[in-house]
Amino acid sequence: MAVDGSGFAGAYDGRMALRPTAAFFDLDKTVIAKSSTLAFSKPFQAGGLISRRAVLRSAYAQFVYLVGGADHDQMEKMRQFMSQLCAGWEVATVREIVADTLHNIVDPLVYDEAVSLIEEHHLAGRDVVIVSASGAEVVEPIAAMLGADHVIATRMEIADGRYTGGIEYYAYAEEKARAIEELAVVHGYELEECYAYSDSVTDVPMLDAVGHAHAVNPDKELRRTATEKGWPVLVFTKPVALRSRVPLPPAGPTLAALAVGSVVAVGGVLWASARRRRPGA
Repeated sequence: MAVDGSGFAGAYDGRMALRPTAAFFDLDKTVIAKSSTLAFSKPFQAGGLISRRAVLRSAYAQFVYLVGGADHDQMEKMRQFMSQLCAGWEVATVREIVADTLHNIVDPLVYDEAVSLIEEHHLAGRDVVIVSASGAEVVEPIAAMLGADHVIATRMEIADGRYTGGIEYYAYAEEKARAIEELAVVHGYELEECYAYSDSVTDVPMLDAVGHAHAVNPDKELRRTATEKGWPVLVFTKPVALRSRVPLPPAGPTLAALAVGSVVAVGGVLWASARRRRPGA
């Protein structure tokens, strides 16, 4: 199978070229081993920016997420809570705070199996697309490190350099499937020949949108659905330092946006809250 200059596969059956295909990957617990929203709490405690209580709360939320996943109600509550907390805070400030802890947080979280799978799809001539309810601030740089071709992610509303507390675009549940279908129209993907990977039952619409769906480290409900639909179940167990698999750019402010997770960075929000409570802040 040859790959032309556009990155699309160019296989021929003697009559016409096959349409290009893609592999769509969820991010949290599919490509990375934790919730990108909650991963930054400990470094902020070490820097004296958040309280022990806040760290414990984040750790508990991470535990619940890793063990049981997050259903629609839990995701909605988290979205509302984070959106309200971040309203009014400067985007530049959030990015500045996380610059020094960027590589320490992101580097060891990527599943080795996911990196290998991404490489295999690229070698087969498929585009790789990261599709996540996490914020574009975190998804886009990680996707770039992984060599992904396109990104579908949530976008927070920003006005005058500050988060307003609103969401401009929420890449979640049925919206993921709709966005995939739109991307397929733009790039000519034959969805019946495309692949998709996710851990959550909330991504069933995304998995249904392609011909080759896979459940990765699935939650209880997705495992049941995968069994009913005959989808393969993959188990990823080996988080690896990303720098050992792909070359990473040097740490710096240009990559600081990685710490803004899901609807907003938990670390940045908690830093903001702590700063407001400090005398004279």
